[in-house]
Amino acid sequence: MLELLTMKEIQTPCIGICSTTSFGDKICRGCKRFNFEVINWNSYSEQEKLAVFGRIDLLTEQILRNKFRIFSVEKLQDVMHDFRFFYHPDLSSYCWMHGLLQKYSYKIESLDEIGVELINEFKAKPLDEVMNLINEELHLLSEAHFQRYFQR
Repeated sequence: MLELLTMKEIQTPCIGICSTTSFGDKICRGCKRFNFEVINWNSYSEQEKLAVFGRIDLLTEQILRNKFRIFSVEKLQDVMHDFRFFYHPDLSSYCWMHGLLQKYSYKIESLDEIGVELINEFKAKPLDEVMNLINEELHLLSEAHFQRYFQR
């Protein structure tokens, strides 16, 4: 079993697909943080960072559980280890999987190799189509959260 990383070793939920700094998006297309969270991340306390991780995890898991089933967390962790894709151990495996698929879906030949399957409703759809749907839903939920709690 691979050794899990601690919060001190994982400094950011960034997966290297930043649209807040590249395109000026209010919500990052990669990690789903708000632009002010990306900008201020290094000044956040551990508690503030965990709150951001918690929000992203909750929204991500809510959407992915309706489209995927993880049948082997060990396989998923092994592939993440092979790709040197780091993840926060306290977050949902659905959150890990989302980041992995966002960054490396082009390297994954079948979901079975990462211990994952699409649920029946989505099995006939190509993975990139499902990921686009997921990212649209995540963006909408994140936008609603932003408007409710941060918009004045």
